[in-house]
Amino acid sequence: MILEIVKYGQPVLRQRGSRIEKVTPALNRLIDDMFETMRATRGIGLAAQQIGHAIQLTVIDVTEITDRPSTLHLKGQPADVHEFMPLVLINPELKPVSDPASGPEGCLSFPEIYADISRPESVEVKALDRAGERIEFRCGGLLARVVQHETDHLQGILFIDRMSWETKQELKPQLEELQTATRSTIKK
Repeated sequence: MILEIVKYGQPVLRQRGSRIEKVTPALNRLIDDMFETMRATRGIGLAAQQIGHAIQLTVIDVTEITDRPSTLHLKGQPADVHEFMPLVLINPELKPVSDPASGPEGCLSFPEIYADISRPESVEVKALDRAGERIEFRCGGLLARVVQHETDHLQGILFIDRMSWETKQELKPQLEELQTATRSTIKK
C-alpha cells in the first residue's frame, strides 16, 4: 500500500524515533508499504517519520542510481552494493570513518528542494535487518550519504539542519511556503 509522505511542518518529522524491540508481522507489512511508497515516489530512502511513525526504521535502495557510485564492505571485504539491496535498517548506529564531503541531497518530505550537504564520505553501520538479525557494514559514496540522511530522520534531524546558513537563507521562501502549506493542511 502506498502511504502518504508527511511534509516539512509536520511535528512527527522532528520526533526522535523509539527503538524497535521486536520484529513483528505488522512491522514487516509496514516495511513492505514503505518500499512500495519509496519506489512510487522515485525515492532512494525513506524513514518511518516520513510516513508518520516515530520509530527507528528506514528503508533504502540505491540500485537505480547510476551516476553517483556507492561502495560497500562486508567483514572488511568489498561487496556488490546491488546484492545488498534493498536494505532495511532497524535501530541503526553510525560511526563516521572519513572526512566530510559535500554532495547534493533532496528529501521526499521537501519536494523540489535540493542543496549540497556536507557529510562524512564513509560510515560504519550497525543495525538489525527485517528479520531482526544483526548486520554490520561499511559504506561510502551515495549509499553512505543516504544512510546518514535517513538515520538523521530517525533522530528528528532534517537535511535543512545540515545546510549552510547561506543555502538556508536562499531557500527560506520555499521552506516557509512548504511549512505554511503543511500546517494549513494539518488544521483541516
